Parts: sequence; structure tokens; C-alpha cells
Amino acid sequence: MSSTPPKVPADSAISPVPEVSRRAFLKTSAVATAGLMASGNFAYAAGSDVLRVGLVGCGGRGTGAARDAVVSSAGVEVVAMADLFEDRLDRSRAALAQEISAEAFRVTDSSAFTGFDGYLRVLESDIDMVILATPPGFRPLHLRAAVEAGKHVFAEKPVAVDPTGVRSILETGALAEESGLSIVAGTLYRRQPSFMEAIQHIHDGTIGRVVGAEHYYMTGSIWLRPRQPGMSDMEWQCRNWYYFTWLSGDHIVEQFVHNLDVMHWVFQEPPQKALAMGGRLVRVDPSYGHIYDHFSVEYEYEGGVRAEAKCRQMDNCQVRVTNRVIGSEGVAELHPRYSILRAHDGTVLFESPEPGNNAYVQEHSDLIAAIRAGTPINEARQIAESTLIGIMGRESAYTGQEITWEQVMASAQNLTPSSYAFGEVPSFGVAQPGKTVLDRTPWSTSPFSVSR
Repeated sequence: MSSTPPKVPADSAISPVPEVSRRAFLKTSAVATAGLMASGNFAYAAGSDVLRVGLVGCGGRGTGAARDAVVSSAGVEVVAMADLFEDRLDRSRAALAQEISAEAFRVTDSSAFTGFDGYLRVLESDIDMVILATPPGFRPLHLRAAVEAGKHVFAEKPVAVDPTGVRSILETGALAEESGLSIVAGTLYRRQPSFMEAIQHIHDGTIGRVVGAEHYYMTGSIWLRPRQPGMSDMEWQCRNWYYFTWLSGDHIVEQFVHNLDVMHWVFQEPPQKALAMGGRLVRVDPSYGHIYDHFSVEYEYEGGVRAEAKCRQMDNCQVRVTNRVIGSEGVAELHPRYSILRAHDGTVLFESPEPGNNAYVQEHSDLIAAIRAGTPINEARQIAESTLIGIMGRESAYTGQEITWEQVMASAQNLTPSSYAFGEVPSFGVAQPGKTVLDRTPWSTSPFSVSR
């Protein structure tokens, strides 16, 4: 890909500006972070009355997360925002101005940014915490920049789309721990009381030894944003990000990560290997990018214990979104609205309807409380490993091969483009089992750069 940004279509919301080298940016921010750490003047000062929040990624989830942060705790202000597209930024600003008070929403024209470098402008603002809610393909870059800028982070799930990105998240998580910064992930079940209580019972042995599990996220189709006249490849793919693996990770990673995180929570260790299948039966039109519409994965843990994981996005089909853990002495059903544990004879061992707490709000409440108390929460490894479990299953389906944890963790696969700039981009094509390989870098391997 050219190092010079291509001409942007006239109807694009982004103006062409020169690129900045990722390597140069990270080197500069690392020096700045070292100076902050040495001075002790690092991020939020415990005891301050106001916590200032920046938002990167102004779609529905990002807008909701900003609102939830304000609702979760007193003394929270949203002061800076960025999105790749001006129209989406404007919609988010208008929505937040309606939904939260003027005292809590303090974003002005001078603190609202667009473009691939908008996240840098937010991190340069006077903020204590940043919400990262862009498509997950951007998460490793944005998280590293946020931590090196000394900001606490709420990172929406998942946090990467390939093994290279997962390793970056693990490295950034270690840096955040050294720096006393919090990273909280948007894995909602971890903050739903019925799940928390039920899984504690599982760990305590209420259903005996875990001998198997079943996880399902079988639901209908999601939004599709057709390509408009004049859109470059990059703009179309970023606006229709869900359907491109380099941006979303495919739905087994982007959506099913919730259930795979429950699996990871239950087993308390990654699976040793995965054997999967999947494909495109309904979403066959090129407008659906190159992701699959169904996956079925067998994950194997130590001792031969297996967890079956199935996800599907097809209309007019049976819906099932739940988790089932099988023990030597009983079975646990973990559902978004309730949890129940039964002995094999049907006796109820534990039952809890979900009390209706808003986990979307609770995750911000927990993060902000930790920031103010000076007791960091760091969920980087937890969400990185749950993300990699999804990637592991995806790659087994894509390649048609059994994939081990060691293989996927060490894989050189890198789906990140060599530069972010509007223009034409190569087509990955749909993965073909038996032909697609794990260690693929379909983009140019030139040094990464960001259009500014």
C-alpha cells in the first residue's frame, strides 16, 4: 500500500492529511509515559472530585458506554470524542447532549475529532479515562497508545482479531500493571450477579468435577450497510466493519466472545486445542464481506474434557443464547436471564433469576471506583485469552485443521493493514478450509502507519 494517502472521495467526511509512523508515535509516547511515571503525575489523582472521560468510537456501543459511564458514578464528565466519520460523531454528540446533563457532557467543537488519528487527539486531551469502542481491529493500537499516554481504559470486547494483536494486548496489559493503570473489558456476564454466583458454586464443587460444557450464541442476522456510490474500499469496509475479519474478527470473535469468556471463566485455563467447521450458507453475496455465518467448535481441555461451542447468524432459525456446564454430580444452566444448578436427579442445588442490575453500567462503576481508590483493575489478560479462544476456533474452521493453543498463541498471523488511509485495499477473499493457512499476513508487511 502506498505511503501517500490516496485522494479521498468528495463525499467523504475525512480530509486527506499526512501519515505518521506507528513506530515513531509509540517511541514518542513511550518517552512521554516514562516522564510521567518518573514525576509521579500520572493519570487520575485519587480524591479529585471530577473524572474526565474521552470516547474513541462513536457508534451505538461507544455512545452507550459514554452514557453508562456518566450514569454509573457521580462527578463524571465526557470531555472529548473521536470517530473515523464526521456524521457518526455528530449523531453521537447529539444523542449524548440529549441523554446526559450539560454539566456532564462538555464536548465542544474543539474537543471533537475525526479521522484515523482522532484517537491521538483524544489522548492528548485533559482526560483521566478513555473508552475504546471502535471496531476491534483497531483495539491493540489504541490500547497501547492509551496506556502509554497514562490513561485508564474501558476497552469494549473483543480486543483483537489475530494472534499478533492478542500478544500486543498482553504486552500492553503488563505495561498498565507496571504503571498502576486500570483496564476493564466489556464482558458483561462477569458483572451479572446470577453468573457470578453460579460460577462460584461451580468452582466450589456444587456440581462436582466439570466434565463438559456447551455454549451457544445462535441468533438472527445483524445490520448491513450497503456500499454507496463514491465510497472507497477502505471507507466501505470501515462503515460495514462487521463483515470483514480484519476489523471484526468474524462473529465467532466479535459476538460469541461473551460465551467463550464464560467458558474461560468456568475452566480457569485456555483449551489445549480446537477442531471446528463453519462456512457461508446464507450470507453469500459479496456485500457481506468475507466472514462466515456459522461455526461449530469442539474445544478440548486437559484430561480430554470437551466444550462444544456453536454460533450462527441466520434469520428464521431457532434462537439459543445460553451456556451449559456438565459436572460429575449435576448440571449448571447459565442463561442471560437466570442461572440454575441441578443434581443429575433433578434436585435444584442453586437458582438465581438475574436481578436486573445493568451490567453495562456496573462495569463503569467498578472501573471508576478503582481509579478513585487507587486500586487498579486489570482485565487485559482475561479478555485477551478469551479473544484468542475465539480466534483459535475461527482459524480451525477457516483452515480445516486442528489448532492447538500453542500454535495460535505463537502464530505470525497479522490481519492489520500496513497503513490506514482512504483508497483501494486488497481483497482477502472468503477463507477456504483445506487451502487457507493459519500464518497469513494478507496485507503489505511494510511499517505500520496511520493517516493523519
